[in-house]
Amino acid sequence: MRVGLTGGIGSGKSAVAAYFAERGATVIDADVLAREVVAPGSDGLRAIAERWPQVIAAGGVLDRAALAQIVFADDRAREALNAIIHPRVRARAEALENAAPDGLVVQVIPLLFEGESWRHFERTVVVVAPAETRIARVIARDTAARAEVERRMAAQIAPELARARAHYVIENDGDLDDLRERSAQVYDALLRDLAAKEDDAR
Repeated sequence: MRVGLTGGIGSGKSAVAAYFAERGATVIDADVLAREVVAPGSDGLRAIAERWPQVIAAGGVLDRAALAQIVFADDRAREALNAIIHPRVRARAEALENAAPDGLVVQVIPLLFEGESWRHFERTVVVVAPAETRIARVIARDTAARAEVERRMAAQIAPELARARAHYVIENDGDLDDLRERSAQVYDALLRDLAAKEDDAR
């Protein structure tokens, strides 16, 4: 069963994905793939260098902070970057999915609901957290300025709309134990959905 897992920046979706992996799901993380497709020497990095040569650091490495400053301040630049990265990530994710064993295949996609790709998943899960909690997490994690975090959050779908589109919602407004318990409840529900799908196929 194909499952799309999403959540805004700082929501805790990576922790949920890690728990799902512990339980046996095949987890394919778009953020990890996005780094792979712009690794030194990749055609993705070459495409970025042609568009924004100023974001290529010494040694042919992508200066992510410099690129983020450009794309989060300019919608057209962000669309251009997405046009470079997203097709490459989708192709890599498809290859990994095709090689996955039977069971739950969970794709972690930060911008799942911003486009139409969510419609191609049999189940979708969104992780939500209070805005101030998310801001504090990202500032602590990335040593980013508050204004930069708020700008990145504004570029993502409103949590209320994501809630409305998702099959399952995981509230991350407590501690890690709370998050694991809520993740377990959703994972068990996904296993029931998978079992029902297999019964229908018989």
